[in-house]
Amino acid sequence: MTTFTPRLSEQVQRLRPSSTIAVTARALELQRAGVDVLSMAAGEPDFDTPPHVVAAAKAAIDAGRTRYTQVQGIPELREAIAAKLLRENGLTYTPDQVTVGNGGKQSLFNAFFALLDPGDEVLIPSPYWVSYPEMVRFAGGVPVAVPTRPEDAYRLDPDVLRAAVTPRTKMIVLNSPGNPTGAVFPEATLRAVADLAQERGLMIVTDEMYEHIIYDHAHVSIARFAPDHTLTVNGASKAYAMTGWRIGYAAGPLPVIRAMNAIQGQSTSNASSVSQWAAVAAIQDSRAFIEMARGKFQQRRDRIVAGLNALGFPTPTPDGAFYVLADTSRIHTDELEAARIMLDDARVAVVPGTDFLAPGRVRLSYATSLEQIEAVLERLAGL
Repeated sequence: MTTFTPRLSEQVQRLRPSSTIAVTARALELQRAGVDVLSMAAGEPDFDTPPHVVAAAKAAIDAGRTRYTQVQGIPELREAIAAKLLRENGLTYTPDQVTVGNGGKQSLFNAFFALLDPGDEVLIPSPYWVSYPEMVRFAGGVPVAVPTRPEDAYRLDPDVLRAAVTPRTKMIVLNSPGNPTGAVFPEATLRAVADLAQERGLMIVTDEMYEHIIYDHAHVSIARFAPDHTLTVNGASKAYAMTGWRIGYAAGPLPVIRAMNAIQGQSTSNASSVSQWAAVAAIQDSRAFIEMARGKFQQRRDRIVAGLNALGFPTPTPDGAFYVLADTSRIHTDELEAARIMLDDARVAVVPGTDFLAPGRVRLSYATSLEQIEAVLERLAGL
């Protein structure tokens, strides 16, 4: 009997495997063996979901709100999102211009498939979140990295972005505050990008998942300056400590939202009904929780940045999110090898900058306690 090997699609074969898999696998192997590994890799808040959000979910279950919903989300949640965007961001959308997905990642995925044709170029400031270029490629697009510099705190230079535009450019992806850099783009930069999009007929997809985790600036949504050219993506994961609830959303021009709804309708259908009702409560009333979390993240940021710099790992101070990119060249010029050394010799798990397009650097998440940060710094001091 012959062995049949299924032929995978060309799209799947184009996806690039993560270069960090080996380091991650090694960390898990050590932990399973009982080794005390301190992980600084988690990309999620370490707080529990706020009690009033949990209570709303329980109430939804008790009320039998466990059936299919509209693909784009329950009206109550889309109304709450539209009200939030007006109240907090100065953006005016009707509920029909809002769509709810299974996490922000699905909202981005749907957007790329709704907007990109084969060969369309997408400009993405780098270092960038690892999923952006892969999702663009999967949708047939061509990701084009637009470099930023650590000495500029990874803020985007609009002139560098403009120079990257070609006749094939269709889209600009922004992430402010950013993962993995924590960079926040100033209003002047956002206005310049909006002007460029309007001038060249480009679409902007802005991922604002970390908007409530900003320390020294006020958040500004680029959709204020180019609403017809902008799709704003956000969600419940980071601001409300709801990563596992899987609620993301997007708001923007109605034709784009309708196309995204059509794609989702033929893939996953609606997001969890119970999670949607929980998200209504989160969006409407979580200011105290947001302020608490931001205050703790800022304390952690200040400590880890000061500590890493004192140990000889040059680290810019991020303006938002809960990540730092540390220069590890003093222990090895290759970031994968540096991450291996940190894991094997100091028992600290970090994420190499390879897939972020951050060579010579590793990402550490400070979404953990000050006590763990102190322990990590003590261990790294021995390298």
